[in-house]
Amino acid sequence: MNILTIALRNARKKWVRTSLLLLVFSLGVVSIVALSFVSRVVGEGLEKKLVSYGANILVSPKSEKLTVSYGGFALGDMLFDVAYLDEADTVARIDGIALRQNVSVIAPKLVVMDRVNGAAVAIVGVRFEQEKLLKGFWTVEQGDFPATPEGVLAGSAAAAKLGLKLGDTVPVSRTEGPTPGAKLVVRGILAPTGSEDDNVLLADLGQVQRVTGRPGKVNFVEVAALCSGCPIDDIVGQIAATLPGVEIKTLRGIVEQRMVSVHFVKRLILSVSLVILLTGCSMVGISMLSAVNERKKEIGILRSLGFSRRAVFSIFCAEAAVVGLLAGIVGYVAGYLVSFRILAVLEVEGGGALPFEPLHLAATALVLALLTSLASLFPAWKAAGIEPSEALVTL
Repeated sequence: MNILTIALRNARKKWVRTSLLLLVFSLGVVSIVALSFVSRVVGEGLEKKLVSYGANILVSPKSEKLTVSYGGFALGDMLFDVAYLDEADTVARIDGIALRQNVSVIAPKLVVMDRVNGAAVAIVGVRFEQEKLLKGFWTVEQGDFPATPEGVLAGSAAAAKLGLKLGDTVPVSRTEGPTPGAKLVVRGILAPTGSEDDNVLLADLGQVQRVTGRPGKVNFVEVAALCSGCPIDDIVGQIAATLPGVEIKTLRGIVEQRMVSVHFVKRLILSVSLVILLTGCSMVGISMLSAVNERKKEIGILRSLGFSRRAVFSIFCAEAAVVGLLAGIVGYVAGYLVSFRILAVLEVEGGGALPFEPLHLAATALVLALLTSLASLFPAWKAAGIEPSEALVTL
């Protein structure tokens, strides 16, 4: 008969107590594991939703800006030798970085100035598929998103300023090549967004490139990066390495605001998990302390048979470790299954792709066995301090 055998027999003998303790502790483990899985999915889903509120990295060609003034008359900032990026090459290089899985959207843009109905306006060439992912807050007030290259989506302020309605034509006359100008058709009007999008006309990027004689060229590329898996500086560094000679700006305010939201969710769930774990360990300690008081006679017999204080101490620690180990295994599996139900109730996207990790299961069980052993240190120390004569006097 060894220490582990005695611990298992005691657990089986007091099966009601052991079952209740195992049930309570397993429920705590279920809560912790389920919250862990839910926080992982919710954190990733929250950041992906926050991406729809704009980009956090701006890639543009390096250019010289000159502030011109003469005779007390300020002419403002002027760009010297305006440069463009090659759309296909730039997008391909960003697609090829090692942290591509942390890049959600790559949105190239070409901006040209023109006059419509006698008023100056900016026409922005975009890829609408990417832009809708980047601007999830967009709402089309009238009409719909353009379905053909000739379609235009007008910002609310621009439509009011230019007097544009659905079906109106927008002439694009400014060209830099032999391609003649073209007439675009207003297919939709955006609801007010409170951003620069209200003051511009949005058109298909390929069409704007063709009409203005700048095939394959863009002014800048907006990148929406997911920052929960790595620092934003790592993504910027890899883009800079693959695109030498460009200017990369990080909108750190946007990044920090997003990460505060994501980290708040994770920290909240971590705090709740720690409270549950502390409560469970306290219950294990109290239960083991009660068992010591009930088993003084048994302890006295073991001591009289030659068991040392260390052996008695180890028996109680082993009993607690068995409870923690079983609770870890049962609680992890149950928590994994419960997390699917929670995510389904919360209607969180990506909840069906949770991986089952055997190593995580083993680590959870071992950690809980260690924690329950630590929780039983005082009861085990008290049991080891009982003298045989003191325990057997009540026989």
